[in-house]
Amino acid sequence: MAKIISVEEAVSMIPDGASIMFGGFLGCGSAHHIIEALAASGKKDLTIIGNDCGMATGPNGIEFYGMAKLVHNHQVKRVIATHVGMTPDVGTQGMVDKTLQVDLVPQGSLAEMIRAGGAGLGGVLTPTGVGTIVEESPLCLGKQTIEGRDYLLMKALKADIALVNAHYVDKAGNMWYKGTTRNFNTVAATAANIVICEADHLVEVGDIEPENVVTPGAYINYIVDGGKL
Repeated sequence: MAKIISVEEAVSMIPDGASIMFGGFLGCGSAHHIIEALAASGKKDLTIIGNDCGMATGPNGIEFYGMAKLVHNHQVKRVIATHVGMTPDVGTQGMVDKTLQVDLVPQGSLAEMIRAGGAGLGGVLTPTGVGTIVEESPLCLGKQTIEGRDYLLMKALKADIALVNAHYVDKAGNMWYKGTTRNFNTVAATAANIVICEADHLVEVGDIEPENVVTPGAYINYIVDGGKL
């Protein structure tokens, strides 16, 4: 059964230099309380893996929404993502200052690379990116031709820590997502050594109907009760 911890305890588990898999799509479905505390902690040299890096300006004018705050604080040394256009700091640090390594891959490829990491596979074969700069990515392990069609072998991805979020989480770690917030949370929860879930609403075991559980608690190591922060 997952252990319920404070946001401070969650951040204490993340060392300098850690790789972090995270859920969310432009901040929708992100573990915001943990991210805020991580940004305030000064932890550095992080590698972050997810769909994007949040947004420079979020809902209601919030500055540095989601993972954008970590990038803005120069706490990140490498980004593996699919879309960073809403976070100008990534472009500045990666292309101008050359202080940030940015590896962009197609969105579907990234989802499959994370899924493969969670399943214990070595990589995934995909035709997406053949003949493009994706072939030059350090995450591309080469090209193979199968039955006359070219495919890229993309590296499976895992992380030290996953930070995921769900609307309802029971005390065993079973997760139910509201609307589109499941996005990358479902695959991120499978592909890290330690998975920390932030619950919008922490509920008792049995409050989520078994058939409505999307991410089973077996994947979750720790829960942060975001509703009490």
